[in-house]
Amino acid sequence: MSKKKQPKAKHSGPERTVVTTNRKARHDYDILDTYEAGLVLSGTEVKALRQGRGNIVDAYAEVRNGEARVHNFHIPEYDYGTWTNHPPRRIRKLLLHRGEIAKLGPKLDEAGLTLVPLSVYFQNGWAKMELGLARGRKTYDKRQAIAKREADREIEKAVGRAAKRGQ
Repeated sequence: MSKKKQPKAKHSGPERTVVTTNRKARHDYDILDTYEAGLVLSGTEVKALRQGRGNIVDAYAEVRNGEARVHNFHIPEYDYGTWTNHPPRRIRKLLLHRGEIAKLGPKLDEAGLTLVPLSVYFQNGWAKMELGLARGRKTYDKRQAIAKREADREIEKAVGRAAKRGQ
């Protein structure tokens, strides 16, 4: 008598715990493409991020000498750290595939394109950063985006009211 193997329960997807997001980036930039990169961090940096501390509002990434690095990513010192604590605004290395770095290099050399961090999160225990290849918006573009968003909101409200009346 042979035993049939039970199929393993399918995992619903990678567990993602968001630490911080850069909401200002989607307002100031048009995001053309997104990338997911790992972060090279020290122990106290990981512990501080697990506490939900970190700021990417002023951060930006660059590709130089075949390596991607993030600048101005602020991770405050770990509260219970000792002399092993990290400097809060050090330059941190990003882990991207070689092909992605090769494609990003020439794109970043174009005028007006930059690599902006959109969010930092833990996925299956690993610290990750979502990066966006972005083009800066002018002030009038920002106003147009706000007006479009408000118009869409008004349309949704009107449709909702009409649906309620029709019931």
